[in-house]
Amino acid sequence: MPLMMSEEGFENEESDYHTLPRARIMQRKRGLEWFVCDGWKFLCTSCCDWLVNICQRKKELKARTVWLGCPEKCEEKHPRNSIKNQKYNVFTFIPGVLYEQFKFFLNLYFLVISCSQFVPALKIGYLYTYWAPLGFVLAVTMTREAIDEFRRFQRDKEVNSQLYSKLTVRGKVQVKSSDIQVGDLIIVEKNQRIPSDMVFLRTSDKAGSCFIRTDQLDGETDWKLKVAVSCTQRLPALGDLFSISAYVYAQKPQMDIHSFEGTFTREDSDPPVHESLSIENTLWASTVVASGTVIGVVIYTGKETRSVMNTSNPKNKVGLLDLELNRLTKALFLALVALSVVMVTLQGFVGPWYRNLFRFLLLFSYIIPISLRVNLDMGKAVYGWMMMKDENIPGTVVRTSTIPEELGRLVYLLTDKTVLLPLLFPKEMFAHLHQKTYVRVFMVEWTNKLWNVLTVEH
Repeated sequence: MPLMMSEEGFENEESDYHTLPRARIMQRKRGLEWFVCDGWKFLCTSCCDWLVNICQRKKELKARTVWLGCPEKCEEKHPRNSIKNQKYNVFTFIPGVLYEQFKFFLNLYFLVISCSQFVPALKIGYLYTYWAPLGFVLAVTMTREAIDEFRRFQRDKEVNSQLYSKLTVRGKVQVKSSDIQVGDLIIVEKNQRIPSDMVFLRTSDKAGSCFIRTDQLDGETDWKLKVAVSCTQRLPALGDLFSISAYVYAQKPQMDIHSFEGTFTREDSDPPVHESLSIENTLWASTVVASGTVIGVVIYTGKETRSVMNTSNPKNKVGLLDLELNRLTKALFLALVALSVVMVTLQGFVGPWYRNLFRFLLLFSYIIPISLRVNLDMGKAVYGWMMMKDENIPGTVVRTSTIPEELGRLVYLLTDKTVLLPLLFPKEMFAHLHQKTYVRVFMVEWTNKLWNVLTVEH
């Protein structure tokens, strides 16, 4: 389209040359003003975002070639085969616990009330009358969190320290679970946990198959049939695994536990042997060998295993009782503010009424009892300890001491017959139900530390 201009535009053309230097000066001033006022904020935000992206950048997962018994041939560095379920470390424990406590209105309220006593105009009592109860609550909470964290550390250490037989050229060597690497040949005995994701190579069963239990991985109690790679199963002796030149090509790590794509290749034979691999040739971590002795080559370790990738990061669990107490505290605080406003109104808003309003808030702060929080935290700790020491339910482990009272809130439980019902009733009672039929088990209160089942509907 042609550019249209009016006659006034041509008449004012000469004046534009005079205003051009002034416009450049104004543009420079605006640029300097933008940098002083908003530019540094933009630069700081951009730098922070850049640092966060670098810290949170995840390693790109790729397909891999794993040589049998040769971890040194791995082209990339793989994660350490260790399990870590801890929520904090040495540096984040105190800040993390304090954040989890003061994000609730109840604790934040008492913190503000205690800090107000450092202001001389608002001080109405001794400091220890406010800080001692709050400090005791925080001490009990931090002690409880420290105990839970230490228990998680012990459980992780126990799992990571389990010994396994590693097959080498010189024979069998005992290694810890955390020292297993991609490419190692690991021997797993019956009723032993599989330490990492592996491809099934050999078994003591002549049929070349075995059964594994996957209840810790997918919740299914029925055993799964696994088939060894036929090329390695046909080898005469166990040591022949080092006399062949073979490798496994595995897809990149993913979360799906019901699928796998890979290829087993033996190069030293004429012609080379290529055998496709599927989910039936895999042994996922956190499963248990139910029959025979199996030998597998490690393909995924640590954070790249199926079990870890399907596990969410540990979070702080909050019970309904804590949420109800938090809402009740907010309601009491509104009543406290209303009562303080009424008292200031009766005085006629004379003098520094806003100071008197805050003083009334401090005087009436005992309406919200901090002892309730203390008793609640101590009661949870004692309740969890009593559950673990109860002789009627031996072997009970309280993994989270923040929500043990939630067991008393159970009303009904939805499950299928393969998960919970075999633990409660004989298998013959539900033989007529379909495998995926969902049943509803009505629960009553946790009396005598046992679940009392009333009726079952399907």
